Amino acid sequence: MSLPPPVILDRASPVPLYFQVAEQFEQAIVDGKLHPGDRLENEIELARQLGLSRPTVRQAIQLLVDKGMLVRKRGVGTQVVHGQVRRPLELTSLFDDLSGTGQGPRSRILRLTRIPADAKLSHALRTAPGHELWALERLRLIGDDPLAILRNWLRTDIVDLSAFDLENEGLYGSMRRANVSMSLARQRIGSRRATADEAELLNEEPGAPLLTMERTAYDNEGRVVEFGHHVYRPDLYEFEMTLLQK
Repeated sequence: MSLPPPVILDRASPVPLYFQVAEQFEQAIVDGKLHPGDRLENEIELARQLGLSRPTVRQAIQLLVDKGMLVRKRGVGTQVVHGQVRRPLELTSLFDDLSGTGQGPRSRILRLTRIPADAKLSHALRTAPGHELWALERLRLIGDDPLAILRNWLRTDIVDLSAFDLENEGLYGSMRRANVSMSLARQRIGSRRATADEAELLNEEPGAPLLTMERTAYDNEGRVVEFGHHVYRPDLYEFEMTLLQK
C-alpha cells in the first residue's frame, strides 16, 4: 500500500478541491514518486488523511482513471498504471527512453521481412529502386497497454535484423551491438487519424487522432541506415523539447 503524496489544498481557490488533488497525484505519478503497480489507500482512508469528503476523493480518482493513469481492480483496489510518456527530441529509441524511466517496454513483432525498395523508400534510404530492404513493424506496449506502432525500413547490406531479438531489445541498442551507431537524424512530427487496423492494435476508435513521427537516421559514415514512420496514442505520449535563443 503506497502513501499518498503530500497534497497542499487551497480552499480559497476557485479551482475545485477534487481537481487540486487529482493534479497533485498526477504530478507524483509523472515524477516517479508513485510507481506503476503502486496501490493506493481506499477512498475512505484517503479522505480521512486528506481531510476531504469521500465524494471529493472519488471524483479526483475518477479523473485520473479517465486519463488512464490509475485503474480500479476488483479485490485489489486502485493502482497506478503509468504516466504519460514524455520523450525528448533526441537521437534515441523509444525502447531506450522507456527503459530509462523504468516503464518496462514490451514489443510484439507484427512483420519482419525483406522487400524491394519502391520509389519513396529508395529516395528516403538513398538507394536504388528495387534494392532489398528490411521491413519491420512492431507494436510497442507498456505493460498490457499498447502505446505505439513502429514501422521501420533498413538497408540489408548494412544490418541483419534477423540476428536481433527485437521483442526483448530495442532496435538502436541491437544495432549498436552490431557496431552500427546512429549519429544524425532528420525528424518530422505530425498527426493524423487512425486507420481501422491501427485503431484495433492501439485500443482506439477508427479515426481517433494519433501523433506521428517520421525519421531518417544516418550512421557515423554518413550512410542512411534507417527510415521510420511511427504512430502514438496521444493520451499516453508526448514529445518534449528544449529551445535555446540564438
